[in-house]
Order: sequence, then C-alpha cells, then structure tokens
Amino acid sequence: MDSKKLKKIIQDKLAKHNWQFSFDPKKDTLRIEDKETKRGTTITLPGIVAKYQEEGQASLDEVIYYIEESLMVMNTELELEGKEKNIFPVIRSTSFPTQSNDGEDLVYDDHTAETRIYYALDLGKTYRLIDKRLLEKENWKFERIREIARFNLRSLDVSYKTDEVAGNTFYFINKNDGYDASRILNDAFLQKMSQQIKGTMAVAVPHQDVLIIVDIQNETGYDILAQMTMSFFASGRVPITALSFLYEAGELEPIFILGKNRPRK
Repeated sequence: MDSKKLKKIIQDKLAKHNWQFSFDPKKDTLRIEDKETKRGTTITLPGIVAKYQEEGQASLDEVIYYIEESLMVMNTELELEGKEKNIFPVIRSTSFPTQSNDGEDLVYDDHTAETRIYYALDLGKTYRLIDKRLLEKENWKFERIREIARFNLRSLDVSYKTDEVAGNTFYFINKNDGYDASRILNDAFLQKMSQQIKGTMAVAVPHQDVLIIVDIQNETGYDILAQMTMSFFASGRVPITALSFLYEAGELEPIFILGKNRPRK
C-alpha cells in the first residue's frame, strides 16, 4: 500500500459523513474537516502506511476510529459543569501542540524538561483536551480544573504486572484507559513504590498507554530500560518520551543512558 491508495481508502470509509478532504502532496498529509465548522484533524500518511505494513488491517481500523471519534467530539459543544468526575490530567511530550486543531489555547502545566501536563474531559470512548475558551465559557478557574483532575487521578487503578530481567524488576501499568502515563502524577503511588525498591528507582512513560517503574539492581538494568523505552516509544499510538527518569526524594530527573555506561543526568 502507498499513500495514494491509503488516502482513497480513508475517504471511502468516511464518505458517509459531512466532511471534506484536502491532500497536501508536499507534506504527504490528509486533512479531514467538518464542512460547516471547518474543525478537523490532519494525519500524516507515510507513518500510517508503515504501521499498516507491520500490523495489518487492525492498524487501519484504529486510524479510521480515531478520525471519526476526534471529529465528532471536536464538533460537539462541551460542558464541564456536572462532569467533574470525568476530568483527568494527561501527560504529553513538550513538543505536543499548545493549541487545539481549531486554534484554541489549551490549558496545561509544566512537568519535566521532557513532559507537560494537559487536562482532558473524558467522553467515554475518547476524551477532549480542555482549552481556555471552554474555561471562560463556563467561568471556571484553571486551579479548579487542576485540583479536580488530580483528585480523580488518585481514584484510578494502579495494579501492575511484574517481570524480572537479569536481576532487575520491572513493573508495568497498562490499563488502556488513556491515563496509564498520567499515573506518573500519582505522588502517593510513586512514594509507596519507592519503599519497596531495593536498588535505584527509575520511571518511564514512552507512550500514553503505559507507565513503567523499574527497580534497577545492576548495570544491565539501565540498558534493558533504555532499549525497552525506545521500543515502546516507537510503537506507541501517542508517543511521549524515549527518555527515562530517576525518582529520588519525590523528584523526577531525566536520565540519558549511554550504551553500556552509567546513566548521565
């Protein structure tokens, strides 16, 4: 499959909607937007083609689902009042846009040199990032969003799977609820995990659907973590960062793992 064929497949699949399509041959991107509101999303075709060649039809179905959900949510008027239990923080890379697709300023907090905290209204099958326009419309203060989101985060399940590799223990949280990486903001949980760590505690959020915590006992642990994080980062639907973090005294410090060497802060 090439970009041209993929473009036609996507257009055929979405033909039932009142949407329009515009192809940019220079960037190899396809813009899909609502004909009336002009709100929409732009997808990069070569990346989808590559994933299709690796994973087959399921990856294409996922893209179609993402486009449909995104545009339907984007073109629905949202309300925060009465939806307090559905507000959560989401972790993204610092390279993630600070504006929505329709040019509205998103609300966010700085987190680390690699990550940023955005805030989302959960809509069931998907969620929408909260922007300043929505806050102003409902006369909400940003502090209220932040407080509610952190409170709701603490209610999320933090059970994990464990794997031991070369004497190092890896803990994986992978609930696929859209907030796996967000659990890195659960300070009480990280503190509790640190109490059972015997070596050095490292944390990673390579993409939105996983939180990795590692009890590093030896040099090999650093190399395994680096390889694993890079692999997860490359395959994730919403990549965040290929770097890991040391967790010390309640603080996250990004580390660069250099081959067989010790990590460098």
